[in-house]
Amino acid sequence: MTFSTQGKTAPAARSGDVRLGLLADHLAYHLRRAQDASFQAFASLVDRADLSPGHFTILTIIGENPGLNQTALSQATGRDKSTLTPALKTLEQQGAITRTRSEIDRRAFLLKLTPAGEDYLAQLTVHAHQHGRWLDEVVGEFNKPLLIHLLEQIAEKLPTAS
Repeated sequence: MTFSTQGKTAPAARSGDVRLGLLADHLAYHLRRAQDASFQAFASLVDRADLSPGHFTILTIIGENPGLNQTALSQATGRDKSTLTPALKTLEQQGAITRTRSEIDRRAFLLKLTPAGEDYLAQLTVHAHQHGRWLDEVVGEFNKPLLIHLLEQIAEKLPTAS
């Protein structure tokens, strides 16, 4: 089955024909569908309901930047405080990270992986490599640098809420 509008088609997510109207040419719609498909593929590898690709991203960035504060993590991940804070609390409750107050700025929390978090990240990295290979097969070696560049441009240049 296909989604279609104005003679344009895309693979269907469900049975039946669904007209997309303006969505057929709406980049944000296709970005979201691609993100959902990517998250579902990652989840199928990890096979754990309590871990999202967003958690993997958070753990990776903290692992690469021990002592990073939440503001810098928010900027690096593109997540606002309302979504980042609950994710960090979950990871802290799971014993994967520590959040300690900065001695310089008592309002700031500094983040670090625990040994359990490092082990957890190492296990997830195996799945992330397989997920990356799947994405590389779809996008192709030639198109990958351009796609990454375009996605970076979208993330950097779109206006955001203040």
